[in-house]
Amino acid sequence: MKITVSGEAATVKDGITVAELIEERDVENPQYVTVTVNDDFINSGDFAEKTLADGDNVEFLYFMGGGR
Repeated sequence: MKITVSGEAATVKDGITVAELIEERDVENPQYVTVTVNDDFINSGDFAEKTLADGDNVEFLYFMGGGR
């Protein structure tokens, strides 16, 4: 099935979960990543159950602290 990951077209297995995609993409610091699917935020506790569908748009977001 075809999806978009971080702005790039990707082909993944049918029924892949967000957790599996994170592992497959070797996401750095997965415990700190925020994921959106079609602009909807996915709760990290739901990564293992949230399956992706053909045409989905997935973004990996990292929020950084800092400043003064």
